[in-house]
Order: sequence, then structure tokens, then C-alpha cells
Amino acid sequence: MVSKSQSKLIRSLNQKKFRLKHGLFVVEGVKSINEFLNSSLELYSIFSTENVFLSHSKETQLISLKELQAISHLSTAQVALAVFKIPAPKTDFKQNRLLALDGVRDPGNLGTIIRLCDWFNIPSLICSKDTVDCYNPKVVQATMGSLTRVEVIYTDLHKHLSTLDLPIFGTFMNGESVYSKPLPEDFVIVMGNEANGVTKEIEELCNHRIAIPQFGSGAPTESLNVATATAITLSEFSRRLIER
Repeated sequence: MVSKSQSKLIRSLNQKKFRLKHGLFVVEGVKSINEFLNSSLELYSIFSTENVFLSHSKETQLISLKELQAISHLSTAQVALAVFKIPAPKTDFKQNRLLALDGVRDPGNLGTIIRLCDWFNIPSLICSKDTVDCYNPKVVQATMGSLTRVEVIYTDLHKHLSTLDLPIFGTFMNGESVYSKPLPEDFVIVMGNEANGVTKEIEELCNHRIAIPQFGSGAPTESLNVATATAITLSEFSRRLIER
């Protein structure tokens, strides 16, 4: 049985202030939980309707589906829910191939972007402080375990980018086509907010302006989804690396 205090704690982790207070976050679903169990992150507790985590059976509390649904952050609970400890922020990380997010607010977008970093071997993701928290349950769910392999750093983005000796590529609607522009082996790519794009102060630091050209002949769309634009951009940068 899930106690009232356990239920209250788990439900509270839907909010950033309580994640920070307790230093904990939630992972749901057997596949995602196994990804985190196989990482360096420290387990706090597991609640499951089935004894599927044999190597962590001592830490697993078997509960009913009704109980799981009551503590789940999903509309439909997925067999198991685990709570992990938030790791201490890292100060040292790889800085030769970086993706930077300037005010990305949608949890689904951030989760997808973290998966893209994992897929395209971008080891570090630098986020402005107003970017959505990577331990938000919706972000964690969308990463499908990639959060265990990508370093996500929250910082004063302007200050941090100002210290880097790397070409900074900002993504804009009126930039030079990413398909025709020469692209280096080391770089920073900046993706902007879903509604407003890259902020003016970060734009001033971008010494290269790139864009994804529109090929359709119909009425122009307002813009691409930021996660979709990130996928296309990282794919092109990675393709150039392979061709070297």
C-alpha cells in the first residue's frame, strides 16, 4: 500500500519547487525506469504492479493498479513509477559540440531535443534559466531514457556563450541556408523560444545566422516546431562531419 506521505511526496514532484526542495524526480514506465537504473543516477524508490525489476526487488514496493494510477503523473499509468535523486549540477562538461536553448518552454519539445542530442552525439545541452526544467515529468517521459546520457546544464546563457571560443550559429527565419553554408567540426547551435525565437541579447553573440529554407510553393507557414527544426539542423551538421 502507498502511504499518504508517499503519495503526497510523489504527487508534489509534478512541481519544480518541490523537486528542488526534495531533490527528487519521477520516472514512469518499465523501459524508461530500466534506463535510469542502468545509469549513475541514484534510486530513491520504485512502485510497481508487477515484480519486473528483479535486481531491485528489495527497493520495489508492489501496489495495485488503482494505487499506481493515483500517484501517476500520466493519464494512464504504465506498470511502474520510480523516484530518483536529482544529481548535483555539473560544472565541467564537453564544450566542442554544443546545443544551446534560449527559453524553450514546452516540456515535449525539450524532451524530444534531449533525445536528439543523444541520437546525434551532442554530449552537452546548455539551457537558459527560463527553459523548462529537464526533470519535469513530461520532459522525463519524452526523453525515453536519453536524459541519462545527455548533460543538461542551466546557466546564464549570455554569460556562458560569451566565454566560449567557438563559432555560434543562431537559427533564424532570415538566415543563410544551413544546406549551403560552410559548417565547422566544432560549434554551438542556438535554438530559440517557440513563439519569439532567439532573444536580442543572445542574437548579438551569434556570429553565424542559419535557416532551414522552405521548399513548399504554398502560403508560407509561420515557422517550424523548435524540436523539428533542431532535428533538421543537427542532422545537417552531423552529415557534414561524416563527409569530412
